[in-house]
Amino acid sequence: MTPVAVETSPSVTTDRCVELAARWFLDGRRLDMQGLADELGVSRATLFRRVGGREELLSRALWQATERSLAVAARRWERERIPSELHTLGTVRHVNLIVSRSAGLRKLLDEEPTLAMRVLTDPRGRIQAGIVAMFEELLRRDIAEFGLAPTIEPSALAYAIVRIGESFLYADVLAARRPDVAMADRIQRALFEGLWPSIGKEERE
Repeated sequence: MTPVAVETSPSVTTDRCVELAARWFLDGRRLDMQGLADELGVSRATLFRRVGGREELLSRALWQATERSLAVAARRWERERIPSELHTLGTVRHVNLIVSRSAGLRKLLDEEPTLAMRVLTDPRGRIQAGIVAMFEELLRRDIAEFGLAPTIEPSALAYAIVRIGESFLYADVLAARRPDVAMADRIQRALFEGLWPSIGKEERE
């Protein structure tokens, strides 16, 4: 007779499920729903009811990790930034660096590339849309503070910045090329300098 699983934490919240999944992701552990359920003290069926499925949970966990990384990148750049430098470019560079050094993300891309790309780059999903929104907010701040003339809508420019980053940071999965964070940085900067030539003169290299 198969033993019936006893739920030790029947009231576990969705937030708790996402928090644990995010920790597993950052630790480089595959998101195993039964393993997560066991650690949470609930049945697998309860976990699915809480989070809506493995891909949905992965999306939520990745967004939680991404949101924190975006905040870290912004804080790091603001500590380094001199008054004449834009908020956006330095933050984007730090985001690229964090992404390129994420062992958990690297493992996900290696082991489940199709799923990873679907979750990371879906324009209707949490990750890409969330990063675009954050970069757009920084761009609007720079436009206001530095009096930049926005020849391209900030939302479109933010999207272009994100897509450039994806193209080079996930190059091995998308195009069978070596990921190149330095090239992502250079092209993103070139985009800014093409729109606002004074940036190249005023910002330190």
